[in-house]
Amino acid sequence: QVQPVESGGGLVQTGGSLRLSCASSGEPFNNYAVGWFRQVPGKAREPVAIIGWNGNGTRYADSVLGRFTISRDNAKNTVYLQMDNLKHEDTAVYYCSARGVPYAGRLNDGGYRYWGQGTQVTVSS
Repeated sequence: QVQPVESGGGLVQTGGSLRLSCASSGEPFNNYAVGWFRQVPGKAREPVAIIGWNGNGTRYADSVLGRFTISRDNAKNTVYLQMDNLKHEDTAVYYCSARGVPYAGRLNDGGYRYWGQGTQVTVSS
């Protein structure tokens, strides 16, 4: 079974950068679309960026467009989220999830079946 594992979170100042990584500790997720999501206490989890199995079909939330970049290296079974020009409002727990199909579809299409435990990103103002 696919088991995403996130890494790379931490504390950064406003305007700084972080790169999150997501690898599957179980079955590789090379044939699946993968998404990054985030959640803050008291709010619903929201999609941040998604990518299709072959690196195509990327979609971004309006709030991160132009600042975040999602990519994948299937040879390494890893999906990345490069986060630049971070803002205080980007503070959240970030989750990686594999969709049950190869194609990313639209940002809010859902269908994400396999979830990681999350990694905390804190942006100090």
